[in-house]
Amino acid sequence: MKNLLPACIALILFGVSCSEQKKSTSFSILFTQELSDQAQDGRLLIMLANNDKSEPRFQINDGLSTQLVFGIDVEGMKPGQEIIINNENAFGFPIRNLKDIPAGDYQAQALINRYETFNLKTGHTVKLPPDQGEGQHWNSKPGNFYSIPIKISIDPSKNEVIKISMGQKIEPIEEAKDSKYVKHIKIQSKLLTEFWGRPMFVGAHVLVPEGFDEHPKHITH
Repeated sequence: MKNLLPACIALILFGVSCSEQKKSTSFSILFTQELSDQAQDGRLLIMLANNDKSEPRFQINDGLSTQLVFGIDVEGMKPGQEIIINNENAFGFPIRNLKDIPAGDYQAQALINRYETFNLKTGHTVKLPPDQGEGQHWNSKPGNFYSIPIKISIDPSKNEVIKISMGQKIEPIEEAKDSKYVKHIKIQSKLLTEFWGRPMFVGAHVLVPEGFDEHPKHITH
C-alpha cells in the first residue's frame, strides 16, 4: 500500500492540473504573397462581431456597443507565415482573454496595422504606424492588410484553431482637389524631416476670398 501512495498522489495532482486547463479557440493568421513579398512588423488583430451590420473592423470602439478585438505585436512576419493568436499571447478588449469569449456565431476578421522603422535624430530606432492621411485610424489606414469577414462558431468546450488569410489591402486616400474657395497645400518640413530621418510633410486647407484666382500674386497680410 505504501508503494502505491506516491503514484496515487501523482495521478490526483495530474488530474487536477488537466481539469484546470480551460479550452479556447485560437486563430492562425497569414498574409498572401500577392499583398507583399516583404516581411512585416505591426500590430496583428483578430476581431469578432456578433452581427454582420458592417465589417468587424468598423465595430471596434470605446463605447458599450463595441465588438471584440484581440491583438499581438509581430516582427518580421513573412508572407505565407502562419502566426498564432491564442490565450497565451493575445490581449483583448473588452474581454481580456480568448478563453472567455461567449459561445455563439461571429463574423471574424483579421488586420495588421503595419509599422515602419524610423531612425530618429536622437539616435533611437522606433517602429510606428505612420499616418497615411487618414488621421491615425487603424481600421481605415491605407496600406494595412486585412481579411474578408468569415462566419465562425465558437464553442468554449473545444480547442479549435481557425485559419484566416489576409488578402486585401486598404487603398490610398485620394488627395483632395482644389476648388474656387478652398486650396490644398503640402510642404516638406525641414525640422520634422531631420528628426524622423525621412521626408516629412505638413499640409493645410486654405480658405481663400472671392477673386483670389483673378489676383494670384496679391497677398493679404
